[in-house]
Amino acid sequence: MGRKLLANNKKARHDFFIEEVYEAGVVLTGTEIKSMRQGRVNLKESYAKIERGEVFIYNMHISPYEQGNRYNVDPLRPRKLLLHKQEIRKLIGYTTQKGLTLVPLQIYLNDRGLVKMEIAVARGKKLYDKREDIAKRDAGRRMDRMLKNR
Repeated sequence: MGRKLLANNKKARHDFFIEEVYEAGVVLTGTEIKSMRQGRVNLKESYAKIERGEVFIYNMHISPYEQGNRYNVDPLRPRKLLLHKQEIRKLIGYTTQKGLTLVPLQIYLNDRGLVKMEIAVARGKKLYDKREDIAKRDAGRRMDRMLKNR
């Protein structure tokens, strides 16, 4: 799979338990695409929400394109995500009944040049869960160091 990663949300895996991952298309303008190809996109603090049977991404920052002048749009505007109807119904069930949230994991260009986003159905971690993960990671690193030194 030839895909170029444009942005990655590292905090998502730290702050949430990932239940299920979906791939969605993103509705963008021409200047937004050009800016994204330069890697000027940020997923931090962004989240997805379902409104009137459609999924939107909020707080995803795409810097204005330098040569875009009047065609540039608001960098933080809500953008529509393209998913199949049955996927949206599933997501509605997850978010309303189970109380889970929709978090973007990464945004990339696929091999056909289309912008795709991975969104995850996620459950928030408590502070002690984060500490557990950090402790496990540190223990693994110590073990690797010990094995390497032998």
